[in-house]
Amino acid sequence: MNPAELNYQPVATFEKFEKDNYRMEKGTPSRQFLAGVIVNLASVALGTCLGWTSPVNSQIKSNDTSVNPLDDIPTESESSWIGSLVALGALIAPFIAGPLAEKFGRKLTLLGSSAFFILSYIILLFTTSVGAVLAARLIQGFGVGFVMTVQTMYIGEIASNEFRGALGSLMQLCIVTGILYVYSIGPYVSYAALQWACLALPIIFAATFFFMPETPAYYISKGRKNDAIDSLRFLRGKSADGVQDELAETTQSVEESMKNKASMMDLFKNKGNIKALIICSGLISFQQLSGINVILFYSQTIFEKTGSSMSPAISTILVGVVQVLASGATPLIVDRLGRKPILLVSAGGMCLAHGTMGLFFYMDHIKSESLESIMWLPVFSLIFFVTVYCVGFGPLPWAVLGEMFPANVKSIASSIVASNCWVLGFLVLQFFSTLDAAVGSHWSFWLFGIFCGVAFLFTLTTVMETKGMSLQQIQDKLNE
Repeated sequence: MNPAELNYQPVATFEKFEKDNYRMEKGTPSRQFLAGVIVNLASVALGTCLGWTSPVNSQIKSNDTSVNPLDDIPTESESSWIGSLVALGALIAPFIAGPLAEKFGRKLTLLGSSAFFILSYIILLFTTSVGAVLAARLIQGFGVGFVMTVQTMYIGEIASNEFRGALGSLMQLCIVTGILYVYSIGPYVSYAALQWACLALPIIFAATFFFMPETPAYYISKGRKNDAIDSLRFLRGKSADGVQDELAETTQSVEESMKNKASMMDLFKNKGNIKALIICSGLISFQQLSGINVILFYSQTIFEKTGSSMSPAISTILVGVVQVLASGATPLIVDRLGRKPILLVSAGGMCLAHGTMGLFFYMDHIKSESLESIMWLPVFSLIFFVTVYCVGFGPLPWAVLGEMFPANVKSIASSIVASNCWVLGFLVLQFFSTLDAAVGSHWSFWLFGIFCGVAFLFTLTTVMETKGMSLQQIQDKLNE
């Protein structure tokens, strides 16, 4: 046979082999996990803001000037504002953070969020005025809102498909780690030392995150293809040729989203979007109405009121440890058991915990002789509450939010749901002290228990299961 008849083309064959070989590059997930862990240092800083009032509340209400750095002891109204202003700042921040992230990038906006935390802790470190404490707490709220708005965007855009769930679950885990950090340090150091300890975290975040890449999706949206390739090369540990397939897929997704950008009114023109908004807003609302922020902000005060044999500081640390352990369990079970069953168990468990906590305070209110025999109940109830919350209603409403909306309305829907979250968070924190004083602690906890019972019914009748479904399948089911 004539060799020419074989039409042998060694160069073309070699080129094809090289292209296939590049596509088969394994790369390494370690770099995207590195970026995911470092960006979540901002979540740890966020957690310190949420847990800050628990150890500090007793210090700033002390008559001992060696303990209390303030010139005046805060009134009950001022104490409520100290607790709730973080939620107010976090309510406003998403409407600023979102546009900034679109214009200047996710990385730069997140780096900017550290300035809020740093400034607030510097104010808290040197102030002797209640007014300055209130201003610092509002500034912290802006930092909280910036992180919760932009960090989910950053993680979603740097993570590969197979690791998006694991990286996405780090946020809740790191927030409760920050809360535990404050719970563990606060009762055993001076007020000033606690502020220094908290100030260190956003500084460490900014110093390390500075070296992490911007997201490929942001670069593509700005027409910076070469920068997008460099970002993907770092995150995937591959060559430029090895990331071409993902670059093409990301480019198509970004261009499609930019082409079909929707207005707020478009969100309400589609049956599936309306149904998704009801589900997500309902879950987020009941998350706040469960009373979780009251538990986090005032846990040490609550334990002090119970007169438990375990010291309030130790009880609070125990709550923080349980939060971390429970939050770490969720990623391991959610894709096996499904969202809805876990949410149902979570709502039912929270309802039971509030019921027993209310029972303890009621027996204390009527001066029951049996009270001494159940001094263990408040610690057990709060630990049980925190466990079932952190497994279910803590992380899953945000996970469901990420699944329910198509790309063209996701940012608008997320802003609405997040605003709803912080409006309710602000109202609960602002009026808890007033409610507690007016009707008693027993009715306060029973009211939260009633909300958790309604959350159970809402989940049972309205929330749809999304386990194992693709995003398109979810949209098809919502639009049935």
